[in-house]
Formats: sequence, structure tokens, C-alpha cells
Amino acid sequence: METQNADLSSLRIDRKSELKDPERKGKLIRTILITAGAIVIIGVIYFGWKSVTNPSVEVKLVTAVLQSPSQSNAVLTASGYVVAQRKAAVASKGTGRLVYLGVVEGDRVMKDQIIARIDDSDIKAQLDQAKANLKLSEADLVDAENNLKRQKQLLSSGSSTSMEFDAAQSRYNRVIASIEVSKAMLNGAEVAMENTLIRAPFNGTVLTKNADVGEVVAPLGAGANSKAAVVLMADMTSLQAEIDVSESNIEKIKINQNCEIRLDAYPDQAYQGYVSKIVPTADRSKATVMVKVGFKNADQRVLPEMSAKVIFLNESNEKLSMDDSKQFLVVPQSAVAKRNDRKIVFVVRDDRAFPIDVTTGRELGSFVEIKSGLLNGDRVIETADDKITEGQKVSIK
Repeated sequence: METQNADLSSLRIDRKSELKDPERKGKLIRTILITAGAIVIIGVIYFGWKSVTNPSVEVKLVTAVLQSPSQSNAVLTASGYVVAQRKAAVASKGTGRLVYLGVVEGDRVMKDQIIARIDDSDIKAQLDQAKANLKLSEADLVDAENNLKRQKQLLSSGSSTSMEFDAAQSRYNRVIASIEVSKAMLNGAEVAMENTLIRAPFNGTVLTKNADVGEVVAPLGAGANSKAAVVLMADMTSLQAEIDVSESNIEKIKINQNCEIRLDAYPDQAYQGYVSKIVPTADRSKATVMVKVGFKNADQRVLPEMSAKVIFLNESNEKLSMDDSKQFLVVPQSAVAKRNDRKIVFVVRDDRAFPIDVTTGRELGSFVEIKSGLLNGDRVIETADDKITEGQKVSIK
């Protein structure tokens, strides 16, 4: 009972008085600061020691890409478009309503083939009139000839005068002249009739159809509702790639220089080509010179206005084979390392280098073919030297 009634107030710690004591307060602050400083020093020592024992290596990444042997020895690569060197907007020589159109897009036509016709009813009437006038003049010629013969005989016998003979001669000459006029009018009517026919100017393929039956066509499309060109056609054997080459690189291009043409539509297909013409003028707005590259082995898949990339080859690649134009997955030779009879490349994951086993093939200049282990677009460390090991910390340039 006495224990329960004991006074414990003397055992209570007076926190307020302790905080009010400057000496005790200073000791507390120093303790906190020393503890925090020790933690910082330990952290610096730890991370410093870690960086010393495993320093970061600065590396550069390269991309595994598809490339052909000819590309590895290319002098220059430039882009452009496929253009038909022989093409025409075929229009009518006369004005009239289109009554026949015998072609559509993609049709092949031969030179002088009738591809369209305009209304020729009025021209037919003029042609018939010219033929009738010619027949009339030819009938007058028979009468004028007979009359001239009679007057000549009568003049020789003294039964006619010179005046009558001269009149007969003049009539004969007028009939001859009228026949020539009739023939000229007939020829004009035949030309006008021919102008109602729209013919192909050369062997080619119809690219676009610009008019339909029932529409009015004119040579220059003068009317608000008239069409000028009926069809647009091109000679598909005249296709060439028109490439813009920078002025600073034009000295690398020569006539008949071998090229490799790749179309964006068929990136896996390479077409052999040659420099056909270097246009002797520059485009001042783009600082380029146009170079026309002809196809050696074009097929039906090559179409006008397709985007093209041309690889201009050096003189050592005078002959191209199918293997030379075939693309392979390649990386720089410096990216492949040999470790314990393994060929590896290094990729970067979470700022660390990790090896990947690869199978290599042929060497393409400074590149090497990768048969397995990588995919197109994979990025690897450019130089896999002794500094690069598995798990090595790296920093990318």
C-alpha cells in the first residue's frame, strides 16, 4: 500500500528544460550533423569504389542494316523518280463531241491505231459536197475539151474566127482550174475527216484517260467545258530514273557509269542501270544537277513516277551479278568479337553490355554479313574491343 502511494514526480524527465539548456542543445545538433556526414561519406566511398572497380565505358551504337556488295563499294547514292522519256498527251486536231473511245488505262496501243473519234457528221457533208463539185467539174471538162477541138478544126478550115477559138480555149482552162479547186476542197474535207480520228503517235501504254464519250474535246481545250488531252500515254521502253545529284558530287558521275537502281515499291529487287545523260544545266534553287539513269533489265513492274534510289558504282564493279545485287544483313566488322571460339556482338540493356552469339558470312568491304543472331534494325556496339565485357557498364555517345 505504501508503494502505491509513493511520489514518482521526481523521476520525470524535464524535456523543456533540456531543450532550454544551450549546452545540451548544441550537443544534440552536433550529434545529428556528425551522423549525417558519416552517412554521406560512406555513400561517397561506396559509389566511388564501385566506379573505380567497374568504370563506365563510352560506346557508340550502330544499326544492323540490309546492304548489297555493290552498296559497300558505292561512289554515291542519290534519289529521284522514274520518268518516261517518251510520252504524249494525245488530243484531237479538231473540235467536236467525243463519240468513240476505244482504250482505258493500262491498254497497249500501236502507232497510228485509232483510239478515239469525234462526231464527223458535218465533215461528211462537206466531203460529199467536195466530191460532187469534182464530178461536176470533170463533166464540164469533157464538154470544154470537145468544144475546143471543134473550134480548132473550124479555125483551120476558115469556118470560125480567132475570137471564138480563144473563148473555147479560155473555157477549157477555167474548167481545168475548177477541177484543181475541187480537188483541193476534196483534199481539205478528207483532212478534216481524218482530224476527227484520234490516233496513237507511237507504240506505248495508256496511262490516264482524261475524257469520256459525250464530252466536247478541242485541240487546246479553249472552251470552259471542253477537254484538250483525251488520253496520256507513254512509251514504257523509254523509262529512266531522273536523279538529282548535288553539285559538289557531280564530278563523281560519268556517262555509261554502272549503277544499281532500287525502287521503294520493291526494296528487295535491284535493277542494273547505267548513266544515260548528265543534263548540262543546274537547278539553282536546289543546287543539283539532273542525271538520267537508264535500265538494263527493267520489267513490267517498273512504272512511271515511282520513287527510286540509285547507287552509283565505282569502276571496280563493272559487271554486276544477281548475287551482287542481293542484300544481306550486315554490321561493321569492328562490332564482331571472338570470345572463347564464339563470335559475338554486344547490345546495350539498362546501360550495360550484353553479348549475343552471331553467325557471320561473307565480308562486304568494312562490313560483315550476319546470317543469324540479329534482325534488321537491331543496334549493337560499334567497337567490341577488350574493354567491353558481359555486364560492363557503358554510356552511349
